[in-house]
Amino acid sequence: MPLASSSEITRIVATLKRQLKLQGLTYRDVAVALDLSEPSVKRLFASEGFTLDRLLEICSLLGFTLAEIAQEAQEGQRQLRTLTPAQEGELVSDARLLLVAVCALNHWALPDMLGAYQLDQAECLRHLLRLDRLGLITLLPGNRIRLNVARDFDWLSHGPIRRYFREQGMPQFIDGGFDGDGDSLDFAHGMLTESARAKLQHELRQLRARFAQLHQESLAAPLAQRRGRGLLLALREWEPAAFAALRR
Repeated sequence: MPLASSSEITRIVATLKRQLKLQGLTYRDVAVALDLSEPSVKRLFASEGFTLDRLLEICSLLGFTLAEIAQEAQEGQRQLRTLTPAQEGELVSDARLLLVAVCALNHWALPDMLGAYQLDQAECLRHLLRLDRLGLITLLPGNRIRLNVARDFDWLSHGPIRRYFREQGMPQFIDGGFDGDGDSLDFAHGMLTESARAKLQHELRQLRARFAQLHQESLAAPLAQRRGRGLLLALREWEPAAFAALRR
């Protein structure tokens, strides 16, 4: 008995491919995680001949359940997943517009923004209308905000938003100290095989997915009970410059 219609399977496979790209994963990464050869993984995606177990494994690798992927495949067609570089550039060109965008993406209502930041209603509405034109939101009667982004919405990997936070936000984040209640900063260094690296990256992706899930669950609580938290996940080949200078 087929898992779903051929058109549904095609949408699910397309959603899986899109998620792989968004998370920076290759068919090689999938092959390592599933203990398959890379050509076998390519054939699976090309033929769309997935068994249920294989679909579940790939969904798990991406940090989704199969039901969530199926829902994204069904509903995500009508929602934004990324902006264009020009649109992201428009956001970072105006700090107040970017602030309103981040608040809206975190499900803040207009009164929340006005109460927390030095914005008047006319200015805030002007920024919300710009976000409406960009397609990020729909500004509804009563100044209510409806988000138009998919669950997997993300900023472009090398786009203006990530560059802005890498150049300005990240130094502030690292230099701000981690001595408050609930703060933590840990660092580990070791030498890993390629297989071990792939496994570790899989676990980091699962942690990011769990962070996103907890964020969604927290949206049900009043704004006063929620606090902005930054989670930085980083993994790269690295050697201190002082060590590298001593290499032969």
